Amino acid sequence: MAKLTPWDRLVARPSPGIINVVVETPRGSRNKYKYDTNLGLFRLNRVLFAGASFPFDFGYIPSTRAGDGDPVDVLVLMDAPAFTGCLVIARPIGVLRATKDGKENHRLIAVCTEDKTWASMRDLSDVPRKLLREIEQFFSWILDVEGTRHELLGWRGVGEADRIILRAANEHQRLQAAADAAKKKKKKKGA
Repeated sequence: MAKLTPWDRLVARPSPGIINVVVETPRGSRNKYKYDTNLGLFRLNRVLFAGASFPFDFGYIPSTRAGDGDPVDVLVLMDAPAFTGCLVIARPIGVLRATKDGKENHRLIAVCTEDKTWASMRDLSDVPRKLLREIEQFFSWILDVEGTRHELLGWRGVGEADRIILRAANEHQRLQAAADAAKKKKKKKGA
């Protein structure tokens, strides 16, 4: 495992019902950024096609490992864009369950706790149906254009989002413990 950076040291959940989200791609951007764990920095992953841009800030929950091997993806509802690398304190309100190339690739939906427009939302039922359809269409559209095999499996509420976060945080801890044990074993052999 690469050297730990400040983003790698963040916990997934600083308190019950609250998550840390590291923004990779700000709202309105056509550039899709991704955190590179080996380099410890954010890099340009791809440029979306003309006419496409992220409808809200997109990032990940640190200290999690989802079914696709990456941290859990999160779309954060807030009025103004943040910036790449910004830590946003958010509350999960649901999840768009999905697969990509045969692996789980769910998209959590969260609200920024500091944004008064969105902070009162507690569940997907608080979000206008039209907005949920637009978010669904955005993800389907960009995956279609990229030629990725995917399937959107529908919206689920906060309970499912919490289960995904817990499972991914446990998987991250398991992998981190295995990496630490391997380091100790290697160090012991070299001594």
